[in-house]
Amino acid sequence: MNRVANPAQIEIEAEPVARRRRRGGTWSRILAVMVKEFIQMRRDHLTFAMIIGVPIIQLVLFGYAINTDPKQLPTAVVAADQGPVTRSIVTALANSGYFEVSSEIVSQAEAHEMLARGEIAYALTIPAGFERDLARGLRPQIVVEADATDPAAASGGIAALPTLIANVAAQYASGPLAGLAVSPPPVDVVIHRLYNPEGITRYNIVPGLLGTILTMTTILMTGLALTREVERGTIENLMATPAKPFEIMVGKIVPYIGFASLQVGVILIAASILFQVPMIGPMSVLLSLTLLFVAVMVTLGYTISTVARTQMQAMQMTFFFFLPSILLSGFMFPFRGMPGWAQAIGEVIPLTHYLRIVRAVMLKGAGFAEVAPNVWPLLIFWLVVGSVALIRYRRTLD
Repeated sequence: MNRVANPAQIEIEAEPVARRRRRGGTWSRILAVMVKEFIQMRRDHLTFAMIIGVPIIQLVLFGYAINTDPKQLPTAVVAADQGPVTRSIVTALANSGYFEVSSEIVSQAEAHEMLARGEIAYALTIPAGFERDLARGLRPQIVVEADATDPAAASGGIAALPTLIANVAAQYASGPLAGLAVSPPPVDVVIHRLYNPEGITRYNIVPGLLGTILTMTTILMTGLALTREVERGTIENLMATPAKPFEIMVGKIVPYIGFASLQVGVILIAASILFQVPMIGPMSVLLSLTLLFVAVMVTLGYTISTVARTQMQAMQMTFFFFLPSILLSGFMFPFRGMPGWAQAIGEVIPLTHYLRIVRAVMLKGAGFAEVAPNVWPLLIFWLVVGSVALIRYRRTLD
């Protein structure tokens, strides 16, 4: 006769087995969640691109594009004396690596205009009778005018100039100049740091912050416009209205232009009161072109919102655009110090042109005519992103 097992005994014997099964089940469930998460990441192409792309972009930009000691800066030479010493000085400028003599024979007025437009970084003036005075031991002057709106960009060349010119002049020190070959230098190099004589860094940084803050906030706020509608389920109501895509786009971006205008006022007041940044140029030019820049940025943000499906994707795409903007626009590092390919990318970025506009107006007193070359790239970019936004907008849900 078979013995009937005691239920209590069966429960005691089965308890360790159940405990082992629970422990094994925990790890299997964790593994299942991990596999699910990897599959989700693989399907989210934008997130995967951020994971791979952002480190690569940072490595390339910081490793190759960023240079805090710019070389080959465009230089104009106003030479009223065309003797051998002058030619040797011009050659030494080119061989130093800091200067790229783009124009040797220009008038002083033209050199000042080129400095104001940002076409050159230095203007070197050699007066008439320079070599005659040098031969007589009169220590003639050479005047160097530098665009010091960005003190970091101008400092390297300014530091190298006196020694460079003194070495060239010393080679011609003979006769009455023999005793001057060592000290003092045969030539008196007078350096004028234009637009920022004291080399105050905040005069360069604070105007740049105006463009940087507007870029970050306007794109992000507008980038969430349509994606928020999608996530909340109100996009269907918007699509059911008789409003056309252009009307919806304008209605979406105009409020953010108003918010950005408030930011502009706060930043300009802070720049004047807290940091004493000068405002030399016409305020009307600055405000009108700032409005254009804000319109470009909010339109770009709206374009991002038509591409992104979630608010997280919109934030990721905003960061993906903001990173090269802040690094390649000339805000953090001298624009002319970057290699040619990086400057070509920077010329496409709207922030690059806006920084030139705001610094020229505030520090140089430039008017619309001087900053006009930086206006048409903003208009072209605005036209392109606006067209893309209208094309991407869908009257029906996918």
